Amino acid sequence: MSTSHTASGQRAGSSGHGRAGTTIYQRAAAAVRNTRLGEAVRRTTDRFRFARRRAVAALDDFEALREHARRIRAHTIDHLDYYLAQLAQRVQAAGGHVFFARTAEDAVNYVLEVARRHQVRTVIKSKSMISEEIELNHHLEANGIRAVETDLGEYIVQLGREKPSHLIAPALHKSRDEIAQLFSSVAGRPLSTDTPTLNAFARAQLRHEFLQADMGITGCNFAVAETGAICLVTNEGNGRMVTSLPRVQVTLMGMERIVPTMDDLDVMLELLPRSATGQKLSVYTTIITGPRRPGETDGPEELHLVIVDNGRSNMLGTEFQEALHCIRCSACQNVCPVYRHIGGHAYGWVYGGPIGAVITPLLKDLRDWGELANASSLCGACTEVCPVKIPLHDLLIGLRKETNAHRPAPWGERVLFRLWAAVASGPGRWQAALRLARLVQRPFLQDGRWRWAPPPLSHWLTDRELPAVARQSFREWWQARSDRPTSGHGVPTPSSHGAGAVPRQAGGAKR
Repeated sequence: MSTSHTASGQRAGSSGHGRAGTTIYQRAAAAVRNTRLGEAVRRTTDRFRFARRRAVAALDDFEALREHARRIRAHTIDHLDYYLAQLAQRVQAAGGHVFFARTAEDAVNYVLEVARRHQVRTVIKSKSMISEEIELNHHLEANGIRAVETDLGEYIVQLGREKPSHLIAPALHKSRDEIAQLFSSVAGRPLSTDTPTLNAFARAQLRHEFLQADMGITGCNFAVAETGAICLVTNEGNGRMVTSLPRVQVTLMGMERIVPTMDDLDVMLELLPRSATGQKLSVYTTIITGPRRPGETDGPEELHLVIVDNGRSNMLGTEFQEALHCIRCSACQNVCPVYRHIGGHAYGWVYGGPIGAVITPLLKDLRDWGELANASSLCGACTEVCPVKIPLHDLLIGLRKETNAHRPAPWGERVLFRLWAAVASGPGRWQAALRLARLVQRPFLQDGRWRWAPPPLSHWLTDRELPAVARQSFREWWQARSDRPTSGHGVPTPSSHGAGAVPRQAGGAKR
């Protein structure tokens, strides 16, 4: 499933095992120890989660809307070739140019060729994950072209020479102090850390870039096949500036980011902002169709739509095809307990969270990146909140199977799981194992928690807490409750610890 990538060097984070050849386990361990990072990620994702919950509660038919959106995405991906051909025809009829890029290298080379033909010196960019995916900024700079991110979060991570750590909030891992330091280095003077000062500085810097740029580059939230329209969803208005002021515009679009009709777009725009930020509608929804026409005062003289495959077609017809339904709302990141502890950079590439753990191995190389599928508790929260009902936890299990087929787990791990399977497959063996565990754990407990243990369990306890095995299992409690004398109405009589109450677990922790 590997795909070709650009021949020249790539930034840190694009090698097979993430930054500097590290593994997901090493990056995650470092992230967990970074308490400031954890607080920043949880604070922002909490805000998004609670806002989404309120926005969803305001809709009477949210589940019906999700199901409708799922059907739209499934139908579109099942007939992707037809709708891409229709889109290309409509864009060209409106005066635009269309290029199908099989690889990241093809996409980069096309953009560079357009830039050279127009003698472009400065590019302004609206937020685009696909441009991060193909390392476009790196290649523009290598060819003497300045690339300036105009989304505030992207501008911050660009100054810090980092990758985005979240799909819609690229700089959520940065504190105001860190942002002030980055901006101060550009300003050449110390800047206050208050938000109005930082926002005012960014606006002043970017205003000049908007006015003198030769080319604008955007991503694409959705393209509409029936009209050739390109839809951009933003909260800062920079998308409109990027598509209005430069004389040349290039839109980069993952081949799956397409809907058949404007009615289908309406459904997606109902779900996307609610799932992403909890808004009923984003501040700016920009829909453009073709370059500037005679008599129009703004818009580009040339518009180029670059439709990027870069490994996506490998998913078609496989058990992982539903990953292409994703509308990049970030809802799965905001609820994932793993992402909320380690942030996006620990995933080693552009996409983090459950959707990143699925699509990164499929877009890059399963042998090198399949370990990302282990960065999940398989709790199913990601599937529960996905607005287009992608079964993310099932896809993660499927990737684990594929990874193990290519690279079997270490023998010690295989032995442990076989032992676990043998114990867990029979109720008698399971109960016996629980009784044995209660005895074995005693030397390692403190205040009802495991405080130390021999390897390999010691590695788990380095960054995690492990509760003690309960003094009484649920089955044992239920059996004891059922054996108690009952009143005349068949209700168990009160016991010494209260009628029907669940006994305390080991350590005496109260509920």
